[in-house]
Amino acid sequence: MKSLDEIERILAEHKEELCRKYAIKAIGIFGSFVRGEQTETSDLDVLVDFHELPDLLTFCEIERVLEEILGVNVDLVEKSSIKRRIKDRILSEAVTV
Repeated sequence: MKSLDEIERILAEHKEELCRKYAIKAIGIFGSFVRGEQTETSDLDVLVDFHELPDLLTFCEIERVLEEILGVNVDLVEKSSIKRRIKDRILSEAVTV
């Protein structure tokens, strides 16, 4: 199982390319990996903010690409789509890469 440090390093290595190709403004991690509560079956919660929202196929492609480079299942969450009742918690624990 990858550590948060490993995931941050891998994302940082690919960040420039991902941001350029998919118009990503910011990318971060939240959830169990940030809290140190991940298990072997945990997915990685990745928070993204886009310059321009992608279509559904592109969104799914980004999720797949992240899974390939990170070697873990990814739950991709777009910042503006977070429900109001959980937004503050997510944003307060998110680690920006």
